[in-house]
Amino acid sequence: MKKVYTVIDKSGNKPQKNGEIAVIREERRRREAFLTRKQRRKRQRTIQMIRRCVLSCLGVLLIVFVMTKIFQKDENPQAVQAEKSTSTPANMQELEKKEEGFQQKVIEHTPDYQVDLLTPNPYSRPQMALEEIKGIVVHYTANPGTTAAQNRSYFEGLKDTHTTQASSNFIIGLEGEIIQCVPTWEVAYASNERNIDTISIECCHPDETGKFNDDTYRSMVQLCAWLCMKFELNEESLIRHYDVTGKLCPKYFVENEEAWKKFKKDVGTTLADF
Repeated sequence: MKKVYTVIDKSGNKPQKNGEIAVIREERRRREAFLTRKQRRKRQRTIQMIRRCVLSCLGVLLIVFVMTKIFQKDENPQAVQAEKSTSTPANMQELEKKEEGFQQKVIEHTPDYQVDLLTPNPYSRPQMALEEIKGIVVHYTANPGTTAAQNRSYFEGLKDTHTTQASSNFIIGLEGEIIQCVPTWEVAYASNERNIDTISIECCHPDETGKFNDDTYRSMVQLCAWLCMKFELNEESLIRHYDVTGKLCPKYFVENEEAWKKFKKDVGTTLADF
């Protein structure tokens, strides 16, 4: 007797004859192959989509990084020009109004000074806030014959040379010109442990004696008196770098104690006139 083999498909159909088995198996194989290819293509599309998203994000981050570096590089020259062109007394008063948190007065008549802030950097303008303002420290540049602008350029160059940490809130030149390098609410690297609670003033001098000429001296008195009035200090709040560290600075005022006392007295007299 001839044997007949039958199969039952998953759909519950009645058994098929032996000749139809191969057809059913082939259809099943093709269906499984189609589903496998479909799933593979789906995985590939998902992977490609994820890859494109990652590459796009990396591209955006790279563009942002490059643009930030470009702006940082170009920011200072533009800012300096803008500040130089707009350094009127009104604008300088507006700048000083940022000193929120410090006891201060708004004084109608301010000294004539130019705002030329250093580029923020760890070596001359760290942008650390002062804790409070307890005094004003007077320095001399120890670089005879140099101008206020030249000393300001030295501080600015430290961001590139990294040779030391040094700066000052103000510099007074040989012709009495005053340049503000660091805002009065920020730390300047000038007075060692007193950086955190004082404003520093570097003063130019014509020769090795360290004695200040009349124009420089006059601006020193005016600036110190104005700062004392602004932050409710007095002439006794004036100190020399020497009083902080024992350094021979400002040289002429250290070697001539009477000259230092006269300077403080002149500041006090100017304060009384305010």
